[in-house]
Amino acid sequence: MRRPYITLLAANALSVTGTMLSLLAVPWFVLETTGSAVLTGLASFATTFPIVISAALGGTMVDRLGFRAMSVLSDTVSGLIVLAVPLLFVMDGLSYPLLLVLLFLRWLAATPGETARKALLPDLAAAAGVRIEQATAAYDGVHRGATMVGAPLAGVLILWLGPSMLLLVDGVTFLLSAALVAAGVPRVARRRLQPGGYVSGLRAGLAFLWRDRLQLSATTMIVVVNLLDTGVTQVLLALYARQVTGDPRAFGLLTGVLGAGAVAGAIVYGTAGERLPMRLTYGLCFLLAGVPRVLVLALGAPLPAALAVTALSGFAAGAINPILGVLQYGRIPAPMRARVIGTMTAAAYAGMPLGGLLAGSLTAVIGLGATLFAFTGVYLLISLPPFVSRAWRELDRAQSAGA
Repeated sequence: MRRPYITLLAANALSVTGTMLSLLAVPWFVLETTGSAVLTGLASFATTFPIVISAALGGTMVDRLGFRAMSVLSDTVSGLIVLAVPLLFVMDGLSYPLLLVLLFLRWLAATPGETARKALLPDLAAAAGVRIEQATAAYDGVHRGATMVGAPLAGVLILWLGPSMLLLVDGVTFLLSAALVAAGVPRVARRRLQPGGYVSGLRAGLAFLWRDRLQLSATTMIVVVNLLDTGVTQVLLALYARQVTGDPRAFGLLTGVLGAGAVAGAIVYGTAGERLPMRLTYGLCFLLAGVPRVLVLALGAPLPAALAVTALSGFAAGAINPILGVLQYGRIPAPMRARVIGTMTAAAYAGMPLGGLLAGSLTAVIGLGATLFAFTGVYLLISLPPFVSRAWRELDRAQSAGA
């Protein structure tokens, strides 16, 4: 019974690859058709804001419709919306306001599918006889691998096909993902759902997080780190590449080795994670994933040193999401799985738009080096809870009880 489990991983790889194609094709498409950086920024907002809304409210919809059905519906609708963009452009029927509406709807439709596939994972892994540590590591590794491959592939395809044709490819990947899940993933037994609408579902997810101090702490850590990571990747790395190395290729190299290290880390954790102390592993990996790679930039290290340290940080980051997955699947009741995961996803994304603004504003006031040191300090502080908080000791007790 491994076929459905492998099918889910393949479908998610296609969906994530399509997302990466879209993330690069859309801003290039807007710049090519309008020539305006302001309009490009507005299009970027139209792709991020609906993710927060959809993740927050879509979890209840996923629970009601079912994990498999929502995955198929979400990818199908997303694919059709994406295909509409180049088709309307070719027919001279695509205005900029209409493009913003389509982008908003595309991301509004896509996020519940991601939540649904993640919620499907423990059931399909159990049916396949795969340990949850291996399953979460494989899921995260596929996600990171598709991201790592999708970005350079998008760059090549933009030059070869152009951004409008790339959006056609993006739409096809979503439709293929929907077809894979529809044909290769069986229906999961429906659980009794709690009554209430979408807002009450969001409240239920927030209430569950508030009661579960361990997951509340973990979510808070991810919210802060996602905010910091956005500032680093979108602003500070580019400034480091320009001011310290004088070579824009350094930006791409630092991003690439971080992703490659994360894929390797996810593979290693999937192999050995069951034998590692979960709390200590998570704490050390979280610390190493953030602090060293920013500190080495703050110290103005030459590019080879920065690349080596960044690869190490990426390797450590590869274990973070798999451990979070084990934590979520072990503590969230199945009938609430999608809405709680959706609430956590919404929280994780909520601070990201502020990251670039914070990094840019702080750099303008105190300079690049001081900003990098400030970010390093916050990375260090937000990495402390697994070492000092009582709530995190539950992770050790749960692992001992399961041993």
